[in-house]
Amino acid sequence: MFYLHLSDDSYPKGATWNTEYKPTGYRHTLTKKALDSGSGRGLVTALLPRTTAGSARLQLVLVGLLVSLNAYAIDADAAQGLAKHSGCNKCHAIEKKKDGPALRDVAAKYRGEANAEEKLIKHVTSGEMVKFEDGHKEEHKKVKTQDPDQTKNLIDWILSLEGGTKY
Repeated sequence: MFYLHLSDDSYPKGATWNTEYKPTGYRHTLTKKALDSGSGRGLVTALLPRTTAGSARLQLVLVGLLVSLNAYAIDADAAQGLAKHSGCNKCHAIEKKKDGPALRDVAAKYRGEANAEEKLIKHVTSGEMVKFEDGHKEEHKKVKTQDPDQTKNLIDWILSLEGGTKY
């Protein structure tokens, strides 16, 4: 038996494991940021009864999955701040086309592509040439960070945007 409970209660930032034994089994509690980008912190509780070695391996896999899901949540505020700081908003908006495509349209174009994240990270970090509607070309501005985690967060946020149309 596996029990999963998600709650929007506030907990200190970071992950903390608590394990206790009860007659029904072991209770493992993990606190971490919520899985989605906008709801603050959350609590993940797994109630895993003590059983055979085979199901113990399954329990470890399930707990590992919970940890990995919680380990990386998109920080939308940080992504939007980096986009603003880097000047992305000069040519891109979330909803509408400017000199560059709307960010929702970028997400729609790359949705489902296996290497979408890799392509977009290269695009925002390499300064490759881009062509505008009037026919002129210029180097795409580079994102203003040297931290690959911040760049990944920005790209993951863009790819998470719903809607949009392929261009």
